[in-house]
Amino acid sequence: MARVCDVCGKGPQFGNTISHAHNVSKRRWNVNLRPVHAKIGASTKNIRACTSCIRSGKVVKA
Repeated sequence: MARVCDVCGKGPQFGNTISHAHNVSKRRWNVNLRPVHAKIGASTKNIRACTSCIRSGKVVKA
């Protein structure tokens, strides 16, 4: 399952881990997702929303 927010579509970002000796290896920063029982229109659904959407009020909990 993709680590993508169902509200804003935010996904993981990619980059490199660089050590002190400048050894480079790939890494990714995942989104902080939380399962939320939210009100979508007239119905309620279980969605995966990032914490920034939950805090900003884009998700109405049911």
